[in-house]
Amino acid sequence: MSVEPRATLDHLVRPAVARISPYVPAETMAELCAASGLTPAEIIKLDANENVYGSSPAVARALAAQGSYHIYPDPEQTETRAAVARYLGVPAANVLLGNGSDELIHLLTLVYLDSGDEVIDFTPSFAMYPIYSGLMGARMVCLPRDDAFALDPEAGLRAVSDRTKIIFVANPNNPTGTFTPREAILRLLESGRIVVVDEAYAEFAPDSLVRDVLRYDNLVVLRSFSKWAALAGVRAGAIVAQEHVLAHFWKIKSPFNLTVPAMLAVQAALDDLAYLQNTVERVKRERERLASLLHQIDYLRVYPSAGNFLYVEVTRGSAARLRARLVQRGISVRHFAAPERIVQGLRITVGTPEHTDRLVAALRDLSPE
Repeated sequence: MSVEPRATLDHLVRPAVARISPYVPAETMAELCAASGLTPAEIIKLDANENVYGSSPAVARALAAQGSYHIYPDPEQTETRAAVARYLGVPAANVLLGNGSDELIHLLTLVYLDSGDEVIDFTPSFAMYPIYSGLMGARMVCLPRDDAFALDPEAGLRAVSDRTKIIFVANPNNPTGTFTPREAILRLLESGRIVVVDEAYAEFAPDSLVRDVLRYDNLVVLRSFSKWAALAGVRAGAIVAQEHVLAHFWKIKSPFNLTVPAMLAVQAALDDLAYLQNTVERVKRERERLASLLHQIDYLRVYPSAGNFLYVEVTRGSAARLRARLVQRGISVRHFAAPERIVQGLRITVGTPEHTDRLVAALRDLSPE
């Protein structure tokens, strides 16, 4: 719940905070029910890139078996880091865990940015990069992606200045699903700046740079358990980098930033990889089927995606109105009111085959105008 600050205290707020536009999340289930007049059971929620198949049953068993929570969690995350490191194929010393990728992005900006520093981002991209960078008083250098939402590494190198500290690359990109080839990211590493590759959707993509952190000092990779492992409600992510880089993060992270339930959930999930890999494959297959069906709708342009979602452009009428009409039918997809480049777009989480059928039927029946 947001609370309006007292006008008489506004002068005490840091200018960097006052300038920030807040992140706008997807609507809650309660909000969707209020808007549609439907019950939660009647609504298909395809607006937040959540894994509709849910977490491994082993997670629920592990949480139920935990007897109490009166002891603080391990501040060094020892067992959980070791499990994550084994999964990623890197030493545990190269891994630090956080309260989702969001906290780790925040730590990156705390470690590297001062007022007046510059951050390069290829837009449109994840909205939290400018929020956390702006919080530190840094200036965003936003380089537009091309018509297919691909980034230009040469443009990125040309944009580097003496004040550049961080280059963000969401790969696959959110909200467009675009996959950036390895060669383009390796080219950006030649800048000598910290290149942060946000791989929140890596399990759905054809490649990962996570093991390359052992070869490149300035490569930092972020991973998430929200999507592929269906632990969005738990909040757990990993930052992978060389030890001398992570040493600064250990100095400033909250001592108990990963809760006991989060640690238990991550370890249980990784102990049941067969379940998770099966759901990932189901999502990937359904992603291709959904894309094929959406291609047949004449007012939609479907973009290739390497995530667990599709980005489509509404080429006739209003994307916002189309989304509102879908909500009335109990289907929620994501619409972004900004930036201008994507106001005519919708981001659609890949659901079950039944979800796909219901969504496509509604889109065929509805007019966006």
